Amino acid sequence: MNDKTTHFGFRDVTVDEKKKLVGEVFSSVAAKYDVMNDLMSLGVHRLWKRYFVGTSGVKRGDRVLDLAGGTGDIAKLLLERVGETGEIVIGDINKEMLSVGRDRLIDLGLLKGLSYVQLNAEALPFPDNSFDAITMAFGLRNVTDKLAALKSMRRILKTGGKLMVLEFSEVQAEWFRPIYDFHSFKILPRLGELIAGDAHSYQYLAESIRKHPNQAGLKALLEEAGFEQCAVHNLSGGIVAIHSGYKI
Repeated sequence: MNDKTTHFGFRDVTVDEKKKLVGEVFSSVAAKYDVMNDLMSLGVHRLWKRYFVGTSGVKRGDRVLDLAGGTGDIAKLLLERVGETGEIVIGDINKEMLSVGRDRLIDLGLLKGLSYVQLNAEALPFPDNSFDAITMAFGLRNVTDKLAALKSMRRILKTGGKLMVLEFSEVQAEWFRPIYDFHSFKILPRLGELIAGDAHSYQYLAESIRKHPNQAGLKALLEEAGFEQCAVHNLSGGIVAIHSGYKI
């Protein structure tokens, strides 16, 4: 048992316990994950993801790793950009999320250029200099050792390769924060109970957002991991932010 502690939402837990608890959360919500995302964001998460991929710089023929690829929505958008000569590797630590994504993409007839790997972002199972780009949408906040994960991502990027992270961040407008908090802690768990039969997992998701580094904090982590030309772009007033950096 590892005695080092970390946070699971607002609770202090051991590192090993967090890995188990996060796994249980996403196994529980996998089947209803995208339905809940639509309800939680009123569908805006789809616009965030389209903008994220649209500004990624991913081009035809690229090999891209989509981490926390879960239900496959980012991979589907990326596949349109890399074309028949490119490849998208979907990586996720949770087998239930990977299964949902694989089944969904197969149902859409999307097979060529896609592969699936169950993995831990803190120790990515790929050789150095393997990918032209790495994307990660709404997954980094669930990683226990974020710096280790970012260093692992940098290692497997080719020189000149780009990392892009889409994640919930810190709302910028003071007046909007009480409204956002009410939605997160009162509405979100209730929706989780009604739609997915699981209020506790969505309570964790709300808490995990508050424990995640804000815009400046995550940019500093990218720089500490060795990324250069790091940048932050807020969407929807900072509800989410896109962080990017290059391996140079």
